[in-house]
Amino acid sequence: MNTKQDFFTRKKEELAVVLNDVQLAAVRHTEGPLLLLASPGSGKTTTVIMRIAYLIEEKGVAPSRIKAITFSRAAANDMKDRFRKFFPYLQPVDFSTIHSLAFELVRAYFRKVNMPFRLIEGDADMQFHKKTILRNLYKSTSGVNITEDQLEELMTYISYIKNKMVPSEKWASVATEVPGAERILMQYEAFKRTGTGQLLLDFDDMLTKANEILQKDADLRRMYQERYDYVLTDESQDTSMVQHVIVEKLVQVHQNLCVVADDDQSIYSWRGAESAYLLNFKKVYPDAKILYMEQNYRSSQEIVTAANQFIKRNKHRYDKNMFTENPAAGPIRFVRLPDYKYQAKYLAQNIGLLENFFETAVLYRNNTSSIALINEFDRAGIPFYMKDADNRFFSHWVVQDILNMMRLTFTDKRADILEQVHSKLNGYITKQQLEAVKRIRNNKSVFDNLIQYAPLKAYQKKQILEVKETLRQMNGMPPLDAIKVIRGRLGYEKALGNLCKKFGFRKDYLIGILNTLEEIADTLSTMEEFAARLKHLEQVLKMAKLKKGKNAVTLSTFHNSKGLEFENVYMIDLVEGIIPGSDEKEDELLMEESVRLFYVAMTRAKKSLEMVSYEKRNGNQMMDSRFVSAIKKIVSGRKKTTRTGSVERKVKMVGLGKDTAEIPYNPNAIKDVSAFTVGKKVKHRVFGHGEILSVDGDTLEIRFEKRVVKLSAVTCLKMGLLEEVDKL
Repeated sequence: MNTKQDFFTRKKEELAVVLNDVQLAAVRHTEGPLLLLASPGSGKTTTVIMRIAYLIEEKGVAPSRIKAITFSRAAANDMKDRFRKFFPYLQPVDFSTIHSLAFELVRAYFRKVNMPFRLIEGDADMQFHKKTILRNLYKSTSGVNITEDQLEELMTYISYIKNKMVPSEKWASVATEVPGAERILMQYEAFKRTGTGQLLLDFDDMLTKANEILQKDADLRRMYQERYDYVLTDESQDTSMVQHVIVEKLVQVHQNLCVVADDDQSIYSWRGAESAYLLNFKKVYPDAKILYMEQNYRSSQEIVTAANQFIKRNKHRYDKNMFTENPAAGPIRFVRLPDYKYQAKYLAQNIGLLENFFETAVLYRNNTSSIALINEFDRAGIPFYMKDADNRFFSHWVVQDILNMMRLTFTDKRADILEQVHSKLNGYITKQQLEAVKRIRNNKSVFDNLIQYAPLKAYQKKQILEVKETLRQMNGMPPLDAIKVIRGRLGYEKALGNLCKKFGFRKDYLIGILNTLEEIADTLSTMEEFAARLKHLEQVLKMAKLKKGKNAVTLSTFHNSKGLEFENVYMIDLVEGIIPGSDEKEDELLMEESVRLFYVAMTRAKKSLEMVSYEKRNGNQMMDSRFVSAIKKIVSGRKKTTRTGSVERKVKMVGLGKDTAEIPYNPNAIKDVSAFTVGKKVKHRVFGHGEILSVDGDTLEIRFEKRVVKLSAVTCLKMGLLEEVDKL
């Protein structure tokens, strides 16, 4: 028996690892360039780890001579842990991110030339932090403060240019919604060179500088080329052009490079990922071998077959055929709700029936979709985990505007509150007019003071009095009704439209925030409850990231779900305009990336996959995503030859009534709100036994065995979540 076979036989006995033919070929191909195209669930991590061990144990390569480059720090740590678990007796291999390698190289160069530098991202001093610098530059060029969304967009714009290696004369051609982004970038680059006594570098500069150094410093280039005999890059479909060329220079001499990637899972073009590089791999490395890992070990027959057929609609890809030997597990399900407002309730009802939340995920295109979910899941007592919880919603200026207008219904004597929203009300109050009354302390209505002391035009007086009267009528109004009045009679939604035209904000995004606020306000009695609910949800969202590894449902964007897998997956908001987005429909490359994103989300599911859409949103008729229609067509065609396919349900309503039949009848459930009394002993299906501590409107505060939880009384009644202990 030859040595190579001994290695694989040994690993089968030691680790119970059995590789298929393609995986074996990938492990054995050690010399020269290799492109390993790994379909979802094809066991790429196991293959990579076995390949590294094969180099060490069979080829006699010292671990220090092997470099494994991953896309993220989490991926590097995961691969390092997996390698240690499989091969605890081997010396550790150098697993790191490309940024870590670049930083090491940049630091060595600047020490050599004796040039001081400072990092301005991560844990950097806030005075010289990238975000602080960009905020100041935006303010100095535009005269107004940059919003958090604009700051995120500006940073994405800068990162894209650096990673794509776009020359300065073409910066203006890169699309962005931030006004004056090109000029700000020029000022930013100048400030980093001359604004302080040392060179300032952000994370993207680490890459561009490392590439420059490898290009111009022959000694350092040679040192790093001679350091490693074998280089491996993982998740290379997410690698940018500057990252690719750094690796090219690193392996220039020996070309012992293994690139693990899947062009069908390239979903980060907006931050510079260069998927076309993989398609042109043979042009860069003419002698490269290309292997296709197409067997999926994760998902059921139905999911693999549908996903494989779906991704073929893309033209710019390697022609792969993903398959599985896994058995059938049930059809893909399609649910079309009558309205978007029922979506979160529907999910809470159905997921609430599951026993193992840990194996369940709700996936969505945009982060804003999560707010309605966390509101409904929190009310239903369903624990959830979010890896990258985005708390910007609660500090968004639209949310703060609504809260400030609600505050004006309690007291209209505070000019400081009116100052925050005066330009967005029907009163057409100018900044100069407000300045005229800000210093007046006579304990009178700020609107009366405006009429008495500020220089107003005749039409303004009438408008200001109408605003004052509307706010007076709103006092004590339920928050849902109050938000509707703010949007309509007070003119806030019209003002948002004007701001969008002036500053380039996305109106649909801002309207979506208002609609989400209405969902949160639903069932609440007072504006005080609404403000408290927002604070509570903000805290719940902060705590969500701590539930990793616990029995909690995962809420994730499609992007952040890559690399994960779950027994049950719900894909939501599957309508035209969201997936694909409106801006993607006329651009072939953007449309193909949207297809890949949908494919990534689909292939997270092992056995159960449900796609959720709706007929209406905000009063507008919605169309199913063309991708949903495509999957329906695929599985309906498959049904002609098999017994498996899809299940389509059109849910007429979600709530009390016949459509709650999905929830099994619980004869012991509390059915009347009057039974919710302080001191009552109850049992919750998830949290176990508890005691009601307080009843405040719709909110029940219950002490369970491990923690105190606040639940919605209405939701508990609808879903039969609570039982009286003495009836058990």
